[in-house]
Amino acid sequence: MLDFALYILFSMLETFAMFFLAFRVFKIDLYTKEMFFAGFIMAFFSYIIRVEHNRVEADIISQYLLMFCFYWLLFRVHVFYAAILTGVTYQSYTFIQTVYIFLLNKLGNFSAHSFYGLDINTYLLQTISAATAIGIGAYLGIKRKGFDFVPDKPQGFIHISSKEKFLFILNLPTAAIVISIMYLFNSGYFYLVPLIYGFLLFCYIYLSYKKDRSGNEYFKSQDRLDDQTGKP
Repeated sequence: MLDFALYILFSMLETFAMFFLAFRVFKIDLYTKEMFFAGFIMAFFSYIIRVEHNRVEADIISQYLLMFCFYWLLFRVHVFYAAILTGVTYQSYTFIQTVYIFLLNKLGNFSAHSFYGLDINTYLLQTISAATAIGIGAYLGIKRKGFDFVPDKPQGFIHISSKEKFLFILNLPTAAIVISIMYLFNSGYFYLVPLIYGFLLFCYIYLSYKKDRSGNEYFKSQDRLDDQTGKP
């Protein structure tokens, strides 16, 4: 019972940190209760699949799909942008986490067994990764940095530009790369994982910056104006 409680607690912390970082990056309002609710649901499914059935790969895929569904159906992000947010969230958080895995492994404080959870080193990794993500998100919020092009409403009209299509394409290898972490961990090529994620994140940031400054972004102020005037 204690193992279950600890697993749920630290998994919820991670999920909250991932949502927090993504919402700050894209200047979306925080929905704290919903974030914790989504975190609990995702943590529960993760425990059943990863711990009870030892299916790490299936857990990664299910978590990815659940996060996409929560962005779309719970937080009411347009389905196209929900896919982009899911990819950005996983790739940014996994970049942070793989850097810490690399460092902890060099210190001898991480092993392949830690990927299955229920390990003190796993809890340490989750804590420092979540703290880093929340810290980055808080900094972006204080400095009011981030991107504005994600619509406020799921039914809002969007114009999908070539930059957004590239952002969507960058999502495609996400789950496969996350799964590869476990297999590359004990090889001499593990250092490639954070490098790949770093490159993908650079592409995300560059394309998001260009999109945000292109004049084709979805104006949130127009959404608020439509609400006031009663336009659908």
